[in-house]
Amino acid sequence: VQLQASGGGLVQAGGSLRVSCAASGDRFADYAIGWFRQAPGKEREGVLCISDGHHTTYYLDSVKDRFTISRDNARRRIYLHLHSLKPEDTAVYYCATDRNVDRCKATHEWSTNDDWGQGTQVTVSS
Repeated sequence: VQLQASGGGLVQAGGSLRVSCAASGDRFADYAIGWFRQAPGKEREGVLCISDGHHTTYYLDSVKDRFTISRDNARRRIYLHLHSLKPEDTAVYYCATDRNVDRCKATHEWSTNDDWGQGTQVTVSS
């Protein structure tokens, strides 16, 4: 599976943004897709994930009331909806999948062995 994130940009604090993850390959609808982010000088962290059954798993408590995720299997797209953005949300956002599971794994289970897309930069100005 090849993944490509897009839709990042510069937004003011309190604003909203939608980033997308485009996927290629068969059986896209069978995969869970996770969103991760990495800020400058920090380790990559899990944000949230959507299972094949459209169930959302949040990895970060700080985004539970602000970020949502959706998927359009017909278009092979996963969308990350970012609302009430804060400067600390500034990061490169990545999407990833593990073709071996349809559920959202725990954060520590994701690894470089999974399929990762190129990230998209989200910058939130104060």
